[in-house]
Parts: sequence; structure tokens; C-alpha cells
Amino acid sequence: MTDTLRLAIAQLNPTEGAVRANLDRLRRARAEAAALGADLVLTPEFSIAGYPPEDLVRKPAFIAACEAAIGELAAETGDGGPAMVVGGPWREGEHLFNAAYLLESGRIAARRAKHELPNYGVFDDKRVFDPGPSPGPVPFRGFRLGLMICEDWWYPAVCETLAESGAEILLSINGSPYETDKHEQRLALAVSRVVETGLPYVFCAQVGGQDELVFDGASFALNADRSLAVRLPHFAEAIVLTEWRREGERLVCTPQTLAPEPDRLALVYGSMMLGLADYVNKNRFPGVLLGLSGGIDSALSAAVAVDALGAERVRAVMLPSPYTSPESLEDAAVCARMLGIRYDVVPITPAMAAFESMLAPAFDGRAADTTEENIQSRARGLVLMALSNKFGEMVLTTGNKSEMSVGYATLYGDMCGGYSVLKDVYKTTVFALARWRNAARPAGARGPGGAVMPERVITKPPSAELKPNQTDQDSLPPYDVLDAILAGLVEGEESVDALVARGFERATVLRVWRLLDRAEYKRRQAPPGVKITARAFGRDRRYPITNGFTDLVR
Repeated sequence: MTDTLRLAIAQLNPTEGAVRANLDRLRRARAEAAALGADLVLTPEFSIAGYPPEDLVRKPAFIAACEAAIGELAAETGDGGPAMVVGGPWREGEHLFNAAYLLESGRIAARRAKHELPNYGVFDDKRVFDPGPSPGPVPFRGFRLGLMICEDWWYPAVCETLAESGAEILLSINGSPYETDKHEQRLALAVSRVVETGLPYVFCAQVGGQDELVFDGASFALNADRSLAVRLPHFAEAIVLTEWRREGERLVCTPQTLAPEPDRLALVYGSMMLGLADYVNKNRFPGVLLGLSGGIDSALSAAVAVDALGAERVRAVMLPSPYTSPESLEDAAVCARMLGIRYDVVPITPAMAAFESMLAPAFDGRAADTTEENIQSRARGLVLMALSNKFGEMVLTTGNKSEMSVGYATLYGDMCGGYSVLKDVYKTTVFALARWRNAARPAGARGPGGAVMPERVITKPPSAELKPNQTDQDSLPPYDVLDAILAGLVEGEESVDALVARGFERATVLRVWRLLDRAEYKRRQAPPGVKITARAFGRDRRYPITNGFTDLVR
């Protein structure tokens, strides 16, 4: 009986639907693993096409392309090199499964279908796939592999079945997106599965950005004694060889140097970088442009863009009005210099005058109000979109989750654009991230070391500067209070009474609740953005626009 299993964990970044490109990446991964001496290469969930495939799997041509690519890769394993575990669709009659394929000796040696299909949050597997039977072990060169697909190991049943039917090691291929504290949750669950089964466990993760989702990688392996034997990096592709030896009745992994574990803010920032980089690059935009206002949101968005794409692919535009302060003009220019990006100034005062003249007959007898403020924001959006159309860069919006929650944003104005890195980031976290980035340079960053924005950008009171002496706090509660209430309403689904019982003023909670409810129609028209929290607007939190439920309000 063979006593050593050399398993390569291939943490890969596929492009959704690019079957041929993904096939080539799998080939390269196999070649890299072969050079390391691997017997078997473990790749992520649906690695032939990228996860989640959504309604692509409803296209027969897509399924056929995936099947053909897997067949080609299977044939290539007849060269005496390592076997592979590859994720992809499995069509059998009227059924369609999310499957793991074992490719060995020139053929498809085994298949296992995903048994537990998630149907919550961002996951719609039940909508497009059929559940497979609870899987049994896969024999491989004298070993019995407990092969699972993502959700299968989040509950005890599949792991217990595999252990009871003779598996020696649990191998999980995953498409598990990032959210705050998710890595700790995965590790805790993996420890539970190891304790319950007495078996070692390997978590092989996808990495990369896919629309609003970011897959953070951080693959790992646990020995049966719960010790962490291997950890791959966050937010980067990696192929690492692990060596498992039989010691009595157990397989034991030779320990390796663990990839560093970033702190919480580094993980949030890294997810924003990767999400933006892959959205821009996979959709073939030449770069991004954004309005740089001299405020903290646009400064942080610009820093993320430079770190993700490089300064040469980021263009900033200051769009001053008569209400733009000298400090904002100075801060925006300094921020652009610190980041090393192109900086243009396009005043919107002529546009404001033109709209005032155009609308004067229709507005006759009406006092100025937020309408005129919104015209300024929409003039800025028009200029940014004109530049985008002319030069091809994607407009990066700069609004944060606090603003999007309560509708403190202008449709077709500051909401105008193609992507947002702050969409799921509360304002208090924006402040923390800005301070963190001024003190640290993220791993893999293309931007400069040291500070990337003036200190005054962080310390001055936030303002939309759409009228004289305006601050955000004229219209909103203090951000520490607002964000705490929003976290309760959005992430916690707490009632008004529950929040009042926690010490918040009822009038403030009711006001925020009403603003949150009434802004749903705006959020439906917002651009996509990086998912950070457990309840991002869009794929996670899906509320009706027309909604008469008011039982929470007394």
C-alpha cells in the first residue's frame, strides 16, 4: 500500500464563462504541480468555468463547451503526470449537477455531485442544479478520498457519511466568497468537521473577483489533531504542494510555513483591490476615472484604484462649483499628486447656469431647494460619462454604504458609473480604512508606499458642498450613530424596538428606518460594487421597492 500522497492545492482565479482560457490555466496549473512532484492536483469548485455560473448553465452550448474541455483535460492525464480534481457541470438525462471530476490515466475516473445546494444570500444553486446523492469515498492510488463540494462540508451529514464509509481524508473544492470574518468562520467549521470525523481536512478555494463577489482564497489544510498544517495567501493565485504520510491509521501532513494572516482592515482593503482589478481587467476596460472632490470617499476610492490597477490607469477629475471650498480644491490636487495620477479640472458652473436658464420658465415662482443641488451632482455625472465615452475608462462611483442605505445620493449624479468599491463599506469603516492605508501599503499594491491622502481629508467634516457651509451632519445623524443603527437594521434585521432597547433614541431609529425603506428604488439603480459584509445591497438583501409593510413603526 502507498504511504505518501503528494497533493497540490491549486488556488486559481478563473474568468467566468471563459472555458477555453480556464482550460489553459488548468493545464498550466497541472504542469506547475507536476514540476513540484504532485500525484494529484486539487482545483476549486466549477474551475472549468468559474463560480457562480448563474444562468450560463441554462445554455446547452455552455454545458457542451465545459464537457468538451473536461474531456480534453482528462485525455491529457494519460501522459503519466498528476491526476486532477476539476469542478464543472455534470449533465445526466434531465438532471444537471454541480460536480467534482477526478481525471486520471487519460479518463474521467470518478465524479461526485454536490449534495447540499445553498439557496441563501448570494447563492442560487438550488435554482439551477439538482442535488446529488450523499457521496462515498473516491479510490485513488491506494487512498480513499472524501471528495466534497463547498456547501457539503458546512453541515455534518456529508462528512459523517464519508467517514463512516471509509474515507481517509476530506477534500473540499470551494467557491466561497469573502465577507467580513468569513475566514474565521470557515476555519471554525473545518475544526468541527475534523473533530466529528477524526479525519484531516483540505479546503481548496477559488480566488478572484466576479462582479460583486470577491473570492479571497486562503486555502488551508488541517491535520486530524486540528493543527493547521498549510495556509495559502489571501487574494492571490498559488499552487502549493502538500505531503501526506500514513502514520498508523492516520494521514498526517508535513507542516509548512503558513502564509501571513492579514488583519481585518487589510482584508477589507484587499477585497476591494481584487474586486476592482478583476472587474476592470476581465471586462477589458483600459482603466478608470472618478470625480475627486477633496473628500474622504473619493480619496479612498482613488487609492484603491491606484493600488489595484496602477497610477497610469487611473484618471481623476475635479468638478468644482461655486460652493466648492478652497480646501477641497487644494486637498484634491494634493491627493492626486500623492497618488501620481492624472488630474483634470472641469468646472461645472457653466452647466449650472445653463440649467438655471433652461428651467427658469418651468420653475418660475418656486424657491430653490434640493432640486438645484441635485442638478449640480447630475452635471458632474454627465461630465464624467462624457469623458468615459470619449476615452473608454470606466467611471468609478465613490458613494459608501451609509449614504446608499439612507438615499443620501443622487440618481444619475454621484450614483452614475460602472462600479463602486465602497458600496458595501460604512462611513465609519471608510475613515478607518483611510487611516490604515496612510500607515500601511497593502500586499500586492501597485500604488505608492506611505500616505496617499492629506490628513485634512480624513479629519475635516464630510460635506457634499452643494450649498454654502453644508455638512453631511446637517441631514444625517452622526456617522457613528447612523452606522450602528444601520448595522442593526440591515445586517441584523433588528426591529425598531430592539434598537431602542439597546439605547438609541426612538425618533432617530424611526427616521433612519424610514430613509432606509424609501431609498430601495435608488439602490436598485446603483452600479455593482464589492461585497464586504454579510448583507450587501443587491444579491444579499432583496427587498421590494413597492412595500407597504410598516409594522415596525409605531
